[in-house]
Amino acid sequence: MDVLWMAPPLLLLFPLLMLTSSTFVFYFKKFFYVAWMMVLALLAIPLCFLKSGGRDVENMRHIRSLVRHVKYFLGLRFDVSGWEHLQTEGPYVIISNHQSSLDVLGLMEILPDRCTMIAKKELIYAGTVGLICWLGGIVFINRKKPNDAKSVMIDASKTMLDDKIRLWVFPEGTRNQTGNLLPFKKGAFHLAVQAQVPIIPIVFSSYSSFYLRKQKQFNS
Repeated sequence: MDVLWMAPPLLLLFPLLMLTSSTFVFYFKKFFYVAWMMVLALLAIPLCFLKSGGRDVENMRHIRSLVRHVKYFLGLRFDVSGWEHLQTEGPYVIISNHQSSLDVLGLMEILPDRCTMIAKKELIYAGTVGLICWLGGIVFINRKKPNDAKSVMIDASKTMLDDKIRLWVFPEGTRNQTGNLLPFKKGAFHLAVQAQVPIIPIVFSSYSSFYLRKQKQFNS
């Protein structure tokens, strides 16, 4: 019974914290983002098996459709320019900067058909999100073993040509919100040269006006 009596004050406390504490808003939005993405991944798993029968880059189309509404819950909007450059026919490599996990929302906003990503191997262990990444044909690399990563890139270049797919790469290799670019890893460029396909650069503008991880700020 004591728990029931506590419920109304807690419900009143929530909007108060949302209005007065930027730190609470930061953690709440981050928690919601991760939790909701895991729920969406759970919904997408049977859909991918029904539509494509298993692991297939075509599943990214279904994943994209399920994820694109998440930006509204977080108070985010995207202004896209240069969309016409992604209408290039055939395989190509996309490279972009990488500021946070929120990049996934921008990526899904403009993801071309038959396009998947290259991601760190650790992502495959991220519960339902890891499984849906695998079903979407994401190419996983082990950043701790350069020789293994190089072998994966060679295989990926062959897959690009054989299956006519596009690959999205974050050449900085890690998240970076310093305002400057980190030195690029060479994998994306070796991939493009081996496959003899063009590179299309994409830039996410700075998140510093609404999202600051160290300062615990996450505004609309």
